[in-house]
Amino acid sequence: MKTLYPELQPFLTFFLETSSPHSVYVEQSGNPDGIPVVFLHGGPCSGTKPDHRRFFNPERYHIILFDQRACGQSLPFGELEGNTTQDLLDDMERIRQHLKLEQWLVFGGSWGGALALLYAQHYPVRVSGLVIRAVFLARQQDLDWYAKDGANRIFPEQWQKLLDSLPDPHNGDLLATLYAVFWGEDTALQTRVAKEWLAWGALTALGTAYPSRDMEITGRTFEQIRMELNFARHRYFIAENQILARCGVLQAIPTRIIHGRQDFLCPLEAGHKLHQALPNADYVILPNAGHVAQHEEMIDALVTATDDFARQGGFGAPL
Repeated sequence: MKTLYPELQPFLTFFLETSSPHSVYVEQSGNPDGIPVVFLHGGPCSGTKPDHRRFFNPERYHIILFDQRACGQSLPFGELEGNTTQDLLDDMERIRQHLKLEQWLVFGGSWGGALALLYAQHYPVRVSGLVIRAVFLARQQDLDWYAKDGANRIFPEQWQKLLDSLPDPHNGDLLATLYAVFWGEDTALQTRVAKEWLAWGALTALGTAYPSRDMEITGRTFEQIRMELNFARHRYFIAENQILARCGVLQAIPTRIIHGRQDFLCPLEAGHKLHQALPNADYVILPNAGHVAQHEEMIDALVTATDDFARQGGFGAPL
């Protein structure tokens, strides 16, 4: 079973300036003459981490990580103005142009996977391949599964704790209530709800209990939650079912789809639908893996995917 490559440090970091207040943190590691690959983190509200460099052989890959607008080390943190999906796609293309790359392998999971697919649909000739983990299609049904009726049937205890933390009544519309809470003035209420909302996200992603009442909640936490909710409120700034509807332009791009059967945040149905839309793609179902990339079975599959691409310039048969 394959593991992550050894720890490594960037050989160059910089901030990409935009035509807005946003400055986007970008780093490069590995071999500057290697196969270009861009890593897309999840969220939308997360950020890159040092281990994200380690899915790629540093001798074979020119590894590019960036923090999406208002995330991680990008500035200003939490800024919602000028922070849409199209802005993120534009940033990706500006990074590619700035680095003078003809093409790159695009690697993303969950929200990062959705962004990878959207970028490839906008700029198919710039994508040498796709590695998509934990497929998230940003449909209404995907949002409903997480925040209305779906995952709550698997984890009813934490769901009830989340509901109990909300002001009464919340009229059965969780997202609308969360918007009201986090755009309100009651910081004590925001702290109480934030703990249970974060615990809900961790439980569906990790499948295990999370010490929600012991975590530190800061103003940065509130900004992160507002960013997540703002994308959800605007349905991720794309048309309903846009990703699946536009998969026709992706048929010639070498693609490997990897999804854990125990993924309770992004159910396997999404991976199945994407594979139906991309029948030429490799489709790997991991029986024991869940949502996160850190599971040993998922790490093995992801490192195998990047090794296969480095060796073949594409992908072979599914695992």
